[in-house]
Amino acid sequence: MVETAAHLSDHVFPRLPVRQWVLSVPKRLRYFMQRDGAVLSMVLRIFLRVIAQTLQTHSPGAAHMDKAGLHIGAIAFIHRFGSSLNEHVHFHVCVVDGVFEEVEGEGDADATPRISSPGVIFHAATGIDAATVAPVQTTLQKRILRAFVARGLLENCDAKDMLGYKHSGFSVDAGVCIEAHDRAALERLLRYCARPPFSIERLRKEGSKLVYRCAKQRSEPTSDKRGAKADELHLTPLELIDRIAALVPPPRTHRHRYFGVLAPNSPLRAAVTALAQPAASQPATVETAQPGAGVPGVAAPGNAATPTPEPEARPKRAAHYLWAVLIARIYEAFPLLCPMCGGQMRIIAFITHSAEIRHILNHIGVESAPPHITPARGPPLWEGCDAPVDDGAQGEPDWDLAAQPDEVDQRVNW
Repeated sequence: MVETAAHLSDHVFPRLPVRQWVLSVPKRLRYFMQRDGAVLSMVLRIFLRVIAQTLQTHSPGAAHMDKAGLHIGAIAFIHRFGSSLNEHVHFHVCVVDGVFEEVEGEGDADATPRISSPGVIFHAATGIDAATVAPVQTTLQKRILRAFVARGLLENCDAKDMLGYKHSGFSVDAGVCIEAHDRAALERLLRYCARPPFSIERLRKEGSKLVYRCAKQRSEPTSDKRGAKADELHLTPLELIDRIAALVPPPRTHRHRYFGVLAPNSPLRAAVTALAQPAASQPATVETAQPGAGVPGVAAPGNAATPTPEPEARPKRAAHYLWAVLIARIYEAFPLLCPMCGGQMRIIAFITHSAEIRHILNHIGVESAPPHITPARGPPLWEGCDAPVDDGAQGEPDWDLAAQPDEVDQRVNW
């Protein structure tokens, strides 16, 4: 999550405004999207086409240009989960707030048009607000339902009924827009979009139950059938595992996808991603004084010497970020600084001989022998579990507790 957000903000997204578009569909359609990757990709393509048409319409600088020559830059994050560990397929799409126009690069005089490097001109979008998003939602509702009918997943009469619903279940939001200079906010947004479905910080244990704190309130059934709002889930360990297992995406599928000028095979990707780097400072002009010409140290007009061009440093390859750098980006504290003296911690040596390792552990008071591992057993029974004991589930341990070693503190003591 953190590494993905750091890579996208540092090396992919240009220093231009970025807007988040979110699409949710009715539960009746989520079933097909959850279980059929082709249907999910179809809905995402429709969503991106409507976004592209909206940005082209609201870009004043590109009003009189050919729409085929205008491109968007977007990264789509596919979420298969909701805030309460439920199955909820929806899309978070981070789009550069405008369109890109392709222009041919200057290149060399004898360069052929085929190998000349293309450039881009960015046309910013304006006036995207709630009034603009409302017709976008209506257009998406019609196109997505038409596509489901064409695939035979929905009856035509059902699609017409869904078009007439006051609360159709379709939701489009585009209220979050990050300014071009606010890279920290962009990284926080990307970190939110790339987050996993489960947060260990929200989980705690109460007796035999596990309590998961939801980010949003959810409705729970009550005896009066009116429902009650709750922001916590009370689950057994097996129920928690069952919920998390249902949110695992299919194998060999991408959780985020690149589109437009940010796509891997786009000829404009190199020109657009180059805008992600900070603007380099302009080199100062070096002037030299000529003998007998004015004040020493000041050049006469036209006598400015051309600065010697320095060889350009090769850009560093985007490799994996160090864990210490990622921790520093989240908590704003560098973990390799000693909390006692403030000095920088570094690796002194690698010790691989078992005798030396055992001697050091004994010296600092840590057990050098691994703790005894108890034999395998069946899953324990919780209150309310209806599994019979004969099926392998055991309520009592099948080993002698008195013969087990004392509890060993396996934490490292420095």
